[in-house]
Amino acid sequence: MGAARPGIAFVSLFLTAGALLLMFFVILGGAKNHNPLNDIYFLQVNTRGIPNAQTVSRWTMYHICGVVNGNNVNCGKSHPAYPFDPPRNFGTQVDIPSSFIGTHKYYYMSRFMFAFFLIALFFGICSLFLGLLAMCSRLGGAISGFMCSVSLFFQTIAAALMTACYVLGRKHFRNAGHSASLGVRAFAFTWTAVACLFLSTILFCMTALVGRKSETTYTRRSKGSFFSRKRSTRSRGSFVDNESQRRVKDEYA
Repeated sequence: MGAARPGIAFVSLFLTAGALLLMFFVILGGAKNHNPLNDIYFLQVNTRGIPNAQTVSRWTMYHICGVVNGNNVNCGKSHPAYPFDPPRNFGTQVDIPSSFIGTHKYYYMSRFMFAFFLIALFFGICSLFLGLLAMCSRLGGAISGFMCSVSLFFQTIAAALMTACYVLGRKHFRNAGHSASLGVRAFAFTWTAVACLFLSTILFCMTALVGRKSETTYTRRSKGSFFSRKRSTRSRGSFVDNESQRRVKDEYA
């Protein structure tokens, strides 16, 4: 069974690397005007009628962008962890859905989402490098599985916050008469990364368990052989002692 460890660890590393790549796409989405980053966004809304807004606005991780030929354009200056807060984003409350006015709920959800993405990314990278040890040792598999599980935990929280924040945002804009849609790539990449990290965690834990039974059996057999030899030696010694005593008695007789 120990021979299966490298193969399982390799699959775990492949899934972890895939999850990290998708996480990088989401975190960097909208940061540069290059494919596929210029087509990654969380929410697209027809903001015609809202002062200081473009005809169509897309919220990304770093700013609000316009849309031309399906790509992000006119994004302006980048701000990490750009909040989803329409009254603050546009500097007005005119034609802004009332559900966004007087609340900071969406502001904090979007800001914490960015922080949890970064934490998940950090532990995912640690799991990727430590996963090399999982190919040759059970301890390496256990450590990699722990790191991957922590990354999975924070990535799941980030995905949940993203979903709650922008799905509710789409609902509020639609209720106010604005057409709105979610960014398919951002949501697909985020939840696919969650699935990859989940599978990686299971497989890394398997590498920590593979070969455990055989090693335990070998240890027990070794101990059993040791005690058997010891008992055998004692038996032979007792037999020799008894023979010596008999000979001495016969000589005196």
